[in-house]
Amino acid sequence: MLLDTASLYFRAFHGVPDTVRAPDGSPVNAVRGLLDMIAKLVGEFEPTEVVACWDNDWRPQWRVDLIPSYKAHRVAQETDAGSVEEVPDLLSPQIPVIREVLAQLGIPVVGLADYEADDVIGTLASRSRMPVDIITGDRDLIQLVDDAHDVRVIYTGRGMSNLELLTDDVVKKKYGVTPQQYLDFAVLRGDPSDGLPGVAGVGEKTAVALLAEFGTLDGIVAAAAGPDVALGAAVRSKVNAASEYLKVATKVVEVARNLDLDDHDGRIAAITPQRAAALDELSETWGLGSSLKRARAALTARA
Repeated sequence: MLLDTASLYFRAFHGVPDTVRAPDGSPVNAVRGLLDMIAKLVGEFEPTEVVACWDNDWRPQWRVDLIPSYKAHRVAQETDAGSVEEVPDLLSPQIPVIREVLAQLGIPVVGLADYEADDVIGTLASRSRMPVDIITGDRDLIQLVDDAHDVRVIYTGRGMSNLELLTDDVVKKKYGVTPQQYLDFAVLRGDPSDGLPGVAGVGEKTAVALLAEFGTLDGIVAAAAGPDVALGAAVRSKVNAASEYLKVATKVVEVARNLDLDDHDGRIAAITPQRAAALDELSETWGLGSSLKRARAALTARA
C-alpha cells in the first residue's frame, strides 16, 4: 500500500473540523484524520506493507522549467531554494507530528530531493513484486494502473466513504481510455489544478476520440502534421498551435519509475515496547485518542 501522503493529509485537514485540538490548543485535525484514514484503509484492504510516499519537492524546478505555469497558483512565495507551497497556517505545524507518528507506527516515509510523491509511488509500484494499491486523490496516478502487474489505484477523490477501485476496465469505462493512454489523455485535456493548460479547445470528449482513432499522442501530433491524414481542420489547427506545449508536457505529467530511493522496510510489524511508549507519549501530548488507537489496532492485526 503506497500512500500519497500529502494528498491524504490535505483531505484530512479539510474534512475534519479544525476545532479538533491537542490539550495545548494546537490543531490536530489533519493528524487525526490521516490516522483514521490509515485505520480504514489497512483494515479494509489488508496490506502486508505500507509506505508513506512524500513530496520532498512538491514543485520540482525541472518541471517548472518545462512548463512555468506548473502548480504556479499554489505558490505562496518564491525563495532562492525554490517555491514555497501555500499551506494553511493551521496545517503546517501538524506535518512534523504526522511524520513522527508515522515513524513510531513503523510506516516509513520515503521521498527524494527534486521529486514529488507521485514519482516515488511510480518507482515503487513499477519495482514491486507483489500487488500494489496506490492511495491517492490525484488523477495523474491513474497512469500507473496495470492489471497485468497487479497495480490498482484506490481513488479518494469522492471521499473516504466513496472510495473508487480503479482497474484497467474501470479506467476504460470511466474515462474512455486505457491506463496506458491516460498520460496522453491528461496532457491533451490539461489540468487547471496543476497549472497544465492542455490543448486549447480540446476537452475530454475530443481527447478520447483522438486517442481512439490515432492511439497515442505521438500519433495525433503526426496526424496533425500530415496534410494527407483525414483530420478536421479545426482540430488540426488546435493541435498544431499547441506544438510547443506538447513537446514538453509529457515529461511533466509522466511520473518517474526509476528513482534511486533509499532503502526502507515497509513490512507491517508488531509495535515494539519502545515505539509503543513513544506512541503513548505522542497520544497524550497531542490528544490523538481513538484515532491513534484505531490505526495501531489495524496495523497490529496485520503484523
